[in-house]
Amino acid sequence: MPRNRRLATAVVAAASLSLLASACTGQSSGGADDDVNARTTITFWHGWSAASEVKAIQADVDRFEKIHPNIKVKVVGNMTDDKINQALRGGGSDAPDVVSSFTTDNVGKFCSSGAFADLEPFLAKSGIDLDRTFSKPLQDYTQFNGVRCTLPLLSDAYALYYNKAAFKAAGITAPPKTWTEFDRDAVKLTKPEGGSYRQLGFMPTFHGYESTPSHMVAQWSPTYVGKDGKSDVARDPAFAKMFSWQQGLVKKLGGFGKLEKFRATFGDEWGAKHPFQTGQVAMQVDGEWRLGMAEDAKSKVDIGIAPLPVPDDQAASYGKGYITGTIAGIASTSKKQNASWEFVKYITTDTDAVVDFANDIHNIPSTLAALKSPKLKFDPRLKTFLDIARNPASTTTPPSVNGGTYQVTLQDFGYDFESGRAKDLQAGLRKTASQIDKDNEKAK
Repeated sequence: MPRNRRLATAVVAAASLSLLASACTGQSSGGADDDVNARTTITFWHGWSAASEVKAIQADVDRFEKIHPNIKVKVVGNMTDDKINQALRGGGSDAPDVVSSFTTDNVGKFCSSGAFADLEPFLAKSGIDLDRTFSKPLQDYTQFNGVRCTLPLLSDAYALYYNKAAFKAAGITAPPKTWTEFDRDAVKLTKPEGGSYRQLGFMPTFHGYESTPSHMVAQWSPTYVGKDGKSDVARDPAFAKMFSWQQGLVKKLGGFGKLEKFRATFGDEWGAKHPFQTGQVAMQVDGEWRLGMAEDAKSKVDIGIAPLPVPDDQAASYGKGYITGTIAGIASTSKKQNASWEFVKYITTDTDAVVDFANDIHNIPSTLAALKSPKLKFDPRLKTFLDIARNPASTTTPPSVNGGTYQVTLQDFGYDFESGRAKDLQAGLRKTASQIDKDNEKAK
């Protein structure tokens, strides 16, 4: 599920999660005392809805049931976090035992409210070494404040898509590795026409389809939360550097007003007329799904994919990127937690299971072993995303007690700053950090 849709889902779910927190005490009303060898049925809720995805989920379940014939899995799809939280509050026989969510931002609520069971005892019992199983970013976004209540279930990465024909025409022989090179190429690739553009090298505004503050600042390897638990967006220079770079590129490409006027001509992000697919922009930040969407739309663009550039003083870190993904956990209200763990363990850590599922829905595997599996099928152009996923320098946005609210606050400041409504960068970042801290305290 694309990142910007995850973020919207996280914000919508925040209200119901806050209600969940008041309904949960952190003490499980379920338990891990069920007999794992007994015949039983567990209920699994997930958010996938497309026919191909639902089919892939069922294939995963079928493989599990073949290995564990005593455990039957009742699958319920197209479940949002809001629906999940309502069911967990209500409990009862209709509530799920195992839950999968697209919204990593809500891990903080899932863990701190006690909605999901602590998985550490299960991991220890099964002898699973997390460092040997998952990369650090995936470990980071599946726990909160030392409580690991979820595990990664496939992942997404972000990279640079570029128009190879446009690069050749502009005399550019390789994708940019630093932001200085990126700016130079963006200007070279831009072709003005009648007060607008025939081709834009890159759309740098934060409404430009995935060029969000959290995706861009990841290349500076920021720290969102300080050791004191307060927001670091005003203290870590990574944020000011990213915003300064973005504003500089906006000016180089014609200014905010001209760019926004051109952006109004773009087709829908999820439709056939996406501006990269039509050739309106020559470079685009996006996830692994864009390649398939471009091919489905029969785009004539000769697509190249490379890691996003890095700051000039971090050139050695080129190859890293922003990572997010899907998560899975066990409802703390479940009375079948041992059986549920067998299923969670299988779908998240069994190499063949992870590879088969990744192949079926064209996502990135979440385990280190699956990323290296010879059974993994992927377009060679997608290797960039696999490399980003296993790069130890790649980063993610950390879970928060109130979901993705802090990212929305940062994004809102980005809109104000790029448009000129906020003129003082440091003052704006301090105000943003203060608002984030107030929201976090309120959520607690």
